[in-house]
Amino acid sequence: MASTLESYVGHTVAVVTQDGRMIVGLLKGFDQTINLILDESHERVFSSTSGVEQVVLGLYIIRGDNIAVIGEIDDDTDSSLDMANIRADPLNPVVY
Repeated sequence: MASTLESYVGHTVAVVTQDGRMIVGLLKGFDQTINLILDESHERVFSSTSGVEQVVLGLYIIRGDNIAVIGEIDDDTDSSLDMANIRADPLNPVVY
């Protein structure tokens, strides 16, 4: 996993956490337990009745044991999305 994350450093990533949050930001670094440091980050809050709300977080650290999924974001595709018209149910927390 760590070797894959090295290629993401300096790129925009989306992180889905165990509690169902989606955080997008610039990956600045990580450690051996996959704790992440994101800069210029924001949380995307989904709603089935209104558009996606983006809550600015700034510099943000996510504990590795709280991460469910990490993926690189294509900046061009992401910037062309109309977040105000996207409707989706909020993500549920991971259940073991």
